[in-house]
Amino acid sequence: MDVPRDQITTLMDHGLYTSAQMLGCFLVSSSAVNPETSPHIKAESLVLLGDALFREREHRRAIHTYKQALQHYKIIPRQTSTTRISLSTSNRSSSPNSFNISAISENEVKFKIASCHCALNENVAALAEMEGIPSKARNLQMNLLMGKLHRNSRQNRAAIACYKECLRHCPYVIEAIIALAELGATAKDILSLFPQTPNRSGRPPFDHFESSRWLQRYVEAQCCIASNDYKGGLELFAELLQRFPNNIHILLEIAKVEAIIGKNDEAIMNFEKVRSIDPHIITYMDEYAMLLKIKSDDLKLNKLVYDLVRIDPTRPEVFVALSVAWEKKDERGALTYADKSIQIDERHIPGYIMKGNMYLSANQPDAAVVAFRGAQELKPDLRSYQGLVRSYLALSKIKEALYVAREAMKAMPQSAKALKLVGDVHASNSSGREKAKKFYESALRLEPGYLGAALALAELHVMEGRTADSISLLERYLKDWADDSLHVKLAQVFAATNMLQDALSHYQSALRINAQNEAAKKGLERLEKQMKGVDPDAPEEDEDNEVEDADGDPEEAELL
Repeated sequence: MDVPRDQITTLMDHGLYTSAQMLGCFLVSSSAVNPETSPHIKAESLVLLGDALFREREHRRAIHTYKQALQHYKIIPRQTSTTRISLSTSNRSSSPNSFNISAISENEVKFKIASCHCALNENVAALAEMEGIPSKARNLQMNLLMGKLHRNSRQNRAAIACYKECLRHCPYVIEAIIALAELGATAKDILSLFPQTPNRSGRPPFDHFESSRWLQRYVEAQCCIASNDYKGGLELFAELLQRFPNNIHILLEIAKVEAIIGKNDEAIMNFEKVRSIDPHIITYMDEYAMLLKIKSDDLKLNKLVYDLVRIDPTRPEVFVALSVAWEKKDERGALTYADKSIQIDERHIPGYIMKGNMYLSANQPDAAVVAFRGAQELKPDLRSYQGLVRSYLALSKIKEALYVAREAMKAMPQSAKALKLVGDVHASNSSGREKAKKFYESALRLEPGYLGAALALAELHVMEGRTADSISLLERYLKDWADDSLHVKLAQVFAATNMLQDALSHYQSALRINAQNEAAKKGLERLEKQMKGVDPDAPEEDEDNEVEDADGDPEEAELL
């Protein structure tokens, strides 16, 4: 043969993919190989070229090349084909990233084609290719890809079956554990899949003693998070972190959950710890970006975005972070970045959350509902519930808002945030304010340090004319929490009661804590007008919007 095939393998093993695909062109066009008399050699050469193209991210060319290889397989004599396939399945990985000069089976080539379609976000074509592989012939890689494709196509039962098959082969496929938890499997169901066949030493490959206990805890933690038991999940992750200090994956999981439930300071601390361990990490960094925006820390946000773009500008997290950074400067551009993140990965939830929040800020609640619904269909969490409630309230759709808030309360019965959501709906009209007060107080009993509920209750006191109660509540919280939002709310209450010097003091305190607090800046501008005797603007009167809630009281009383 004019071109030695093993040289292509050597080039790819050394990461020289451009040279490999150029040499592959010589290999497949060699006149020394007659495709009619040696179809298996021609097919193997084409697959090698396809592998080089895949690694060069020339996925369309790779698909075309792999399909040419399959055409040559069809003319391989049956006896020869059977022999070669049996050798290949035992000696070679089916991944396009794996290189070996031995023959490739038809099923492996189909898997490579499907992998190319996945890289192009062509899930339907990828699934069609994978369904051509008999279930008994699928290896671990194939089952994992099938699970992802079925899940992307909303075929959850089929996805569950594929992920379970993965864990039967290997209990350490973390992706399958997370996916099964999110698809509703219990920890007991998942653990029952782990292989128990004794090995040569007489011990099961996966026993339930010390060596595997950490994995059991990990499964339990992911199932807690998936079922919205955030407290239980965080406790289990904290236990794992004691055994595996500075574990980046666990720290990221903890930080993500803390971001979802509003423990912003703790989440920021863990994200920063992760970046100190590995400054090139991208996973969940868009969540970190959103937290930095909430904290108005533009310096850190801009540095983060610069780093992410430099590391890998093709990841969805990078585009969400860009969207966060550009929201104030260019809302349309920011929205484009959020859309791009979803185009790259249609299951990327932060992209939907970011879109929903931007639409709400732009006073487009209808579009916000669509975005938050998209996030909730993928995986309901506190933020999508909160976004939907805010959107429906902005649309004056009180019934829909109440339904979503109650769904959140059912899904997270031990969540003070969920209780506050129901209170927010009731507080939106005068007839429900007494109910709102009960929900806010219940939220504070459940989580005394939840400032969101304290601020909402203080606002409710003001709406009901109980200004002294509002001031007392806020001052009590300020003794324990030096938070800029508490100072702003107290300043607003003082300003509304014409106690302008007290209002000024608290606005200044808020800005000392957070110089970028927009509410404090705007409040100071209004206060200056008030101190000059000018009415800053006429207050808007809320429209009366009664909640038809007769059937809901027993259910809410039970949950309270």
